[in-house]
Amino acid sequence: MAPTVLLADIGGTTTRVARAGADGIPFDVRLEANDSYASLEDLLGTYLASVSGAAPTCGALAVAGPIDGDDVRLTNRNWRFSTQKLAAGLSFQRLTVLNDFEAFAHGLPLLTRDDLLEVGTGRAVAGAPMLLSGPGTGLGTAIILPREAGYEVLASEAGHMRLGAVTTDEARIVAHLVRDLGPVSVEHVLSGPGLVRLHRILSGESLSSHAIIKAALDGQRQEKESCHIFLRLLGRVLGDLALAIDAKGGVFVGGGVGRAMAHLFAESPFRTAFEEHPPYHDRLAQIPINVVMHATPGLVGIGEIGRRLLVEC
Repeated sequence: MAPTVLLADIGGTTTRVARAGADGIPFDVRLEANDSYASLEDLLGTYLASVSGAAPTCGALAVAGPIDGDDVRLTNRNWRFSTQKLAAGLSFQRLTVLNDFEAFAHGLPLLTRDDLLEVGTGRAVAGAPMLLSGPGTGLGTAIILPREAGYEVLASEAGHMRLGAVTTDEARIVAHLVRDLGPVSVEHVLSGPGLVRLHRILSGESLSSHAIIKAALDGQRQEKESCHIFLRLLGRVLGDLALAIDAKGGVFVGGGVGRAMAHLFAESPFRTAFEEHPPYHDRLAQIPINVVMHATPGLVGIGEIGRRLLVEC
């Protein structure tokens, strides 16, 4: 029986887990609620015990947090693990761990036009840097640098930059958040929990991010206004990041919240806010932006890493 690799895309709220063979294509895909498990070891062990066939000989994990060594901690969940101990516990010969958006970025070249929804117009410059960023439980970010032979991916923690205000309604939002949270980071607003905070400040209502987006898509005025302000802020922050890395190769919006809001982008202030960075409006207007619509892009990316890893196992 052909060897397989365990794949997992581990977010703050949900983990997508699968196996792959030599082609790197995920199969036996499952979505697991992290709250249902005491630890990552529990989640992965339960999955492996439930699948048939030969046990995977190695693993590739995408984790929502910075990877700085053997001790790995999730940013928005109280989970941590030792890469070496986890590999030993799962009887793996090799275990590779990447930041989740770093892994996601490795999957971008494998996506098709059907997996993307264009926002506005623009033309990518071949060989130029590309930006991947988007809201989920937090705000993930990665940078893709094309090279003569392939590409290089750089992980980023840009979601923890400080958030500033440009308009009076934004100043009100930031003032509320400073009072409640202290210094305000970008992902305090540009995330699923951030959308909940934003809507509460604007409307006084406490709704889930899913309920807010669904109501906005159904045309409800207050929820639509909250989503539009959210997308205005997202556009401005991504414009900042695009200028920082000169992302003329294109901007890709990922994350579960970004995908859920995809059909709100066109009529929102997102693209205007992205371009409104004097004196570089024209420069930013030329950058193409696409929302990633694929349901499990993190697994596609970590599957590519797993494919390479399986050759060595």
